[in-house]
Amino acid sequence: MRTKNIFKRSVLASLVGVACMGNAVFAQTATSNQLVLESMTMDKKADPCTDFFQYSNGEWLKANPIPSDRARYSAYDEVTERNLAALKLIAETAAKGDGKSKAAQLVGAFYASGMNEAQIEKEGIKPLEPQFAQINGIKDSQQLLAVIAGLHKQGVSPLFGFAVDQDAKNTTRYIPQIMQGGLGLPDRDYYLKTDAKTKDIRDKYVVYVTQIFSLLGDAPYQAKKNAAVVMTLETRLAKASLTKVELRDPQASYHLSDLNALQKTDKKTAWSTYFNELGLAQPGQFNLAHPKFIAEAGRMVNSISLDQWKIYLRWQLANARAKDLSSTFVNANFDFYGKTLAGTKELQPRWKRVLGSIDNMAGEAMGELYVSKFFGPEAKAGVLEMVDNIKLAMRESIGKLEWMSDTTKQQAYKKLDTILVKIGYPDVWRDYSSLQIDTGPYAANMARAAEFEFKRNLAKLGKPIDRNEWSMTPQTVNAYYAQTMNEMVFPAGILQPPLYHVNADSAANYGNTGATIGHELTHAFDDEGRQYDAQGNLKSWWTKDDEKKFLVRVKAIEKQFDEFNPIDKLHINGKLTAGENIADLGGMKIALQALHKSLERKPQAREIDGLTVDQRFFVANAQSFRSLIRDEMLRMKLATDPHSPDKYRVIAPLANMSEFSDAFQCKGDRSPLRPTATRVNIW
Repeated sequence: MRTKNIFKRSVLASLVGVACMGNAVFAQTATSNQLVLESMTMDKKADPCTDFFQYSNGEWLKANPIPSDRARYSAYDEVTERNLAALKLIAETAAKGDGKSKAAQLVGAFYASGMNEAQIEKEGIKPLEPQFAQINGIKDSQQLLAVIAGLHKQGVSPLFGFAVDQDAKNTTRYIPQIMQGGLGLPDRDYYLKTDAKTKDIRDKYVVYVTQIFSLLGDAPYQAKKNAAVVMTLETRLAKASLTKVELRDPQASYHLSDLNALQKTDKKTAWSTYFNELGLAQPGQFNLAHPKFIAEAGRMVNSISLDQWKIYLRWQLANARAKDLSSTFVNANFDFYGKTLAGTKELQPRWKRVLGSIDNMAGEAMGELYVSKFFGPEAKAGVLEMVDNIKLAMRESIGKLEWMSDTTKQQAYKKLDTILVKIGYPDVWRDYSSLQIDTGPYAANMARAAEFEFKRNLAKLGKPIDRNEWSMTPQTVNAYYAQTMNEMVFPAGILQPPLYHVNADSAANYGNTGATIGHELTHAFDDEGRQYDAQGNLKSWWTKDDEKKFLVRVKAIEKQFDEFNPIDKLHINGKLTAGENIADLGGMKIALQALHKSLERKPQAREIDGLTVDQRFFVANAQSFRSLIRDEMLRMKLATDPHSPDKYRVIAPLANMSEFSDAFQCKGDRSPLRPTATRVNIW
């Protein structure tokens, strides 16, 4: 998955060319060569062989400081900012009542309530009072589980997490999923590591928790005492949690169970009460994703005083809803999560934050309006052609693998041929008719939207798998591969300049969007994806010998990335980032092969801006990763993000590709190529 993320100007003014097609506005470059490689972003004084990131992006890096309301700024952020401007026009028009569709009415009311600052300030914490009353009224551990279930239904996740998703080993059915959760810091390691920076973050977290309790009306001494309780409970949960690396093993998060089996191993905890409150008196089989964590959660339910649980639940509710409340809560939340953790200097304007919330809570309603105005058929057709070519290149690549047996290759072909591709937007829009959104309190709208989404997912149980469902909204500047669905999804939001150009030189499009397609395709065969078969089931289709050979190659790429030291003494975690690193390398190699195949049918100019076809491919790929990031965000990403920092997503794959050194004639000490013995070629 490529991470999503300019200029604060109108959507149309930021485009190079605009063409009208029916009632759709489709924005792309005006000519095939104009800004194809965005040569103005390049630093041609740099040596491409020794510093390709600077060579491809140097001028852009110099001209684009990180905006004060962002923790990083990238090519993806450029597109996101343009999309936000488009969505603002849509939402403001809908809020005036100019839209007659149900989607326009929902978006308009939601946006109006979110922008009504006077009402939000007046309400204060009033929208949360019913939930606080329920928490304060807890009288026993059974009622505690019922209140936790009620919060889960409202999108708050204290103690552990709950969801409905496909059964990873029988993907024709949906089952409930219970997993670790309940933390306020980004990861378990923030509670357990002892270095100075982590300790400082913990100290500031306690200050933030104390501040929230003070805003809820607690006396200073009580607020401080409550924060200590929260930290004690969350630290205990952290100790029982799997690490980010351990969570990458799908087998470690699959343990089929049922209520009887769970109750036998934990006789004291009222699990039946929890499920009853969810509306699942008979939950059937479910995935107890992290049994040791859930066992510890059960012990905590029965050993920690109700007064402490009430403190913890008040915190969890207030923290989850802080962004929806009055400015004192919003600012306190931003000071910790935005400034301390991510290094962001300023809070985003309210309109951006409200649009982001609508995107999260009712995004397909907004997406329906977005694609009708800003997405045309040409992009979809062009990307489908690239997908077909890249899948063909992947098939050829699999066929040439010397380390893989024919037996495993046949299964790989089967999986490749079964991958579903979705482009642009869903064929069937989500039905929001039962979601009540009005111009009343914003926090109430957010709570109802969260409960709507919970009920929508719960209603999947017992029904056929919805193959039309999307996990991203159409306006999202990103893409993904879903293992249990065995599908690749490319939303409309990512299919625009500078990431995709309808009329661009093929080398540029294959280097950028083509490599993204190859990246998502390779996820089907990375160290996680390769454990799922053609039907998306968690089921091995490898011979034992082939599996061993594959894992040797995975270990080699892990070692490569372990060597990189982006900041302080922090290195990239090769095991955490292995899947994305495999996909970056595989995606680029396959996209380059597909480009060469396409040129046999559609020849392109041999040189543009003094660059050959292969050079343009590599430059376009590097430019798709152009970015700047604040130190605080970089540290957090190194601890929690399965993606390597953008610079290393450019330079690391090139050290394994002789095609790059050949393209730029990098020889001797100038060559970035690793020695043959340490070079990695998986797909």
